Amino acid sequence: MGKVVVVTSGKGGVGKTTSTAALGAALAQTGKRVALVDFDVGLRNLDLVMGAERRVVFDLVNVIQGHAKLSQALIRDKRIDTLFLLAASQTRDKDALTEEGVSEVIARLNQVFDYVLCDSPAGIERGAQLAMRFADEAVIITNPEVSSVRDSDRIIGLLDSKTMKAERGEELKKHVLVTRYDAERAARGEMLAIDDVLEILSVPLLGIIPESQGVLRASNVGAPVTLNEPTNPAAKAYKDAARRLEGENLPVVLPFDKRGIFDRLFRRKAA
Repeated sequence: MGKVVVVTSGKGGVGKTTSTAALGAALAQTGKRVALVDFDVGLRNLDLVMGAERRVVFDLVNVIQGHAKLSQALIRDKRIDTLFLLAASQTRDKDALTEEGVSEVIARLNQVFDYVLCDSPAGIERGAQLAMRFADEAVIITNPEVSSVRDSDRIIGLLDSKTMKAERGEELKKHVLVTRYDAERAARGEMLAIDDVLEILSVPLLGIIPESQGVLRASNVGAPVTLNEPTNPAAKAYKDAARRLEGENLPVVLPFDKRGIFDRLFRRKAA
């Protein structure tokens, strides 16, 4: 049996889909069999980030409604043999998802994959709740800003009440992944400190992903940043986060901008 992990947040635009792709690719690079499932019915983007938009023939809704077999809908990544994508429907709405159908698909994936990463839509409505419903663990994506952290706190409440594990009285393991961290803005007090984020959410830290143009470049060419620019600081941070997700006790290093620090020291000395 594999592990079902929901990648979620309350706020849109924080990096759920890029994080799902990057973490999934990093896990698959270690030889794990990984399935990425897009739950954002009607607004799918995971196929774009993975560079598979032209290869989608059948999707999650087709499988749930019995119009296609799961094996027909799964798309094998061309770069890593152990990485697969199950795309969302672009022409249906979230009402096309049923709890029974999602349960069956997740159970079948869980039998053959080491990790099933569920890319949740933003918000707290039906699609998001079904994405987290059968999860074993959750990765909560947040930016270090008040509105994003507040929405993530709301998601934590749902994870503790609306999942199958919660209803059975079991604890669902949760991790927080802070994305778009900017060292210079943090130094100026323009975003929340990591300690403040962790104090508000009371969830263990999986990693800190620095703000990076490499993430945008990777998305634009249809590749996870962990594959497209493996030496990029964001890619390295995602790889470390994937190792922690596997249970490795790896310290989290706070990203910082060396050039920015040196520039400030130079200017101070010159003044």
